Amino acid sequence: MAMGEDETGNLIGSDKVEGTAVYGADDRKIGSIERVMIDKVSGRVSYAVLGFGGILGLGNDHYPLPWQSLKYDTRLGGYVTGVTEDQLRNAPSYASDRDWNWSDIAATRTVNDYYGVPVI
Repeated sequence: MAMGEDETGNLIGSDKVEGTAVYGADDRKIGSIERVMIDKVSGRVSYAVLGFGGILGLGNDHYPLPWQSLKYDTRLGGYVTGVTEDQLRNAPSYASDRDWNWSDIAATRTVNDYYGVPVI
C-alpha cells in the first residue's frame, strides 16, 4: 500500500491526525482527536484536543491531552493513552474554543499536572 503525500515514513500530516480515534487504557475508544496544538517556537506538537462525550460528535466537550501521553498503535489504527474514561470525565476540559485560553500558562500547567506530564 502506498503512503499518501501527507504520510511519509514516521511523519504524518495534521489532516490525517484530526479525526483519528483515541483509545483508553482498556483499548476502548474514548474519543477522537479534533486538533493538535503546535508550539510556535519549537515546532513540536504540545497537545492533542480530544473530542469526548456528545452524540455523533455533537455536544462534545474538548479535552486537551499532552501529546506525549499518546502513542500510536498500528493494531488499533489510532492513538492509545493510559487515561481511563473515568479519569477523563474529571480532567480539565472546555465546551467551546471561547472557554479555553491557550496562552494561559496556569491552564496548560493544570492539564500537565492532571496527567502527571512535565511541561517541556
